[in-house]
Amino acid sequence: MEPQLLHRVADSVATVVVHRPDKRNAMTAAMWRALPPLLDTLAADPGVRALVLTGEGDTFCAGADISTLRGSPAEAQRLAVAAEEALAAFPRPTLAAVRGHCVGGGAQLAAACDLRFAARDALFGVTPAKLGIVYPASSTRRLVSLVGPAAAKYLLFSGELIDAERALRTGLVDEVLPGGAELDARVAEFTAVLASRSQLTQAAAKEFANGRTDRDDHWARLADGNADTAEGVDAFLERRHPHFTWRTPAADGSREPSATKTRPPMEKKPTSR
Repeated sequence: MEPQLLHRVADSVATVVVHRPDKRNAMTAAMWRALPPLLDTLAADPGVRALVLTGEGDTFCAGADISTLRGSPAEAQRLAVAAEEALAAFPRPTLAAVRGHCVGGGAQLAAACDLRFAARDALFGVTPAKLGIVYPASSTRRLVSLVGPAAAKYLLFSGELIDAERALRTGLVDEVLPGGAELDARVAEFTAVLASRSQLTQAAAKEFANGRTDRDDHWARLADGNADTAEGVDAFLERRHPHFTWRTPAADGSREPSATKTRPPMEKKPTSR
């Protein structure tokens, strides 16, 4: 099977799978290029309330295909950064489900997600120092914001791999699970929680956490008199689950919110053609 990104949408959660198991899910140039438009498509679906990024089999992503760096390292890095930034800008909560190696470009993608859950066997590494590559400024800032300057320097200066428990201590990982089945179950459980919460709250919190504090007035205007607030208070007082109706606007602004859709288990979308 050709290197590709697979995706499915079920129960309000989109799952994107990096699929290149013969190369530990290393990203080709075509895969990097394919990720931003795929994310745009999923962002435009009002039925998607959260997104999970994971890898095929027992590896998350071993990074960029190193052979692509022989031709134009700058172009390869530009593609990776564009994909990373598109993932960071996805308008709903994102979660990386990590098992096995999460290295180089794979760590870039995981860091661009809002949350990271890892199996106990996961290994993390930021490895440009092994290749003589200058890590992008935007990626460095994102890493520092997650783990702090000291841990970021350890990872960047050495290129050494760290295990999931150390990643948890540094803040690179939010939860560590015993194994693959437990990881899948926890991700499904937690994304169901995310899908049930107020998108209004989540969208504002994501912007603020990412440094968009200049949008405070915008979100205050949206929240003032919003039906989600009344519904949340009523549900709390009535001891029932709330039914929030506010939806993050579609990326092109042309689609209205609709009911959540459930699609077939997996749609295969080759990305290297």
